Amino acid sequence: MRQGLDQHTVLQAAAELADAHGYEQLSLASLAKQLQIRTPSLYNHVQGMAGLKQALASYAVRKLKEALVEAIIGKSGDEALHALAFAYVDFVRRHPGLYEASMGAPDPLDPDFQTAGTEVVQLIVRLMEPYRLEPAAVIHAVRGMRSIVHGFASLELRKQFNIELSKNDSLRYAITAYLKGIQPTNQNSD
Repeated sequence: MRQGLDQHTVLQAAAELADAHGYEQLSLASLAKQLQIRTPSLYNHVQGMAGLKQALASYAVRKLKEALVEAIIGKSGDEALHALAFAYVDFVRRHPGLYEASMGAPDPLDPDFQTAGTEVVQLIVRLMEPYRLEPAAVIHAVRGMRSIVHGFASLELRKQFNIELSKNDSLRYAITAYLKGIQPTNQNSD
């Protein structure tokens, strides 16, 4: 076993490979080659390919959360949600393979993966507080935001936006329209 090799280093290398060559191309052999170790040595850090994919999925969601948190520091309301949307899409642009890993957890009910996902959802829930929505409306709003950014990022990742028009302007437009639709349920109509 190579000195200084731990699970974090293994996951970093796997993320780099997934981003460079595609998540589907990731294999234990290619990862071992990248780390300059023999393939059986990986079993000291991950439980085969399924274990690698599961650990990489949790790692990916945690890295996504880090990017989102960094983007929203000092922001609230519409500004924070715009920042979150752009940070999300930018994460996918910079880490396409890692993002695919976040969607490809072999066991989506794995406790570590669930915890990582819950932290992202809770982050968005906190950003919804200024809108004074009822509890059920908050969940609908969070699902809506996640659907928009995931759908936008996924379509862009698959080269589905081919019209010569700014993709960032399109994302801004979508988020602005979405935010206009979020209305506090306890608003007075004077």
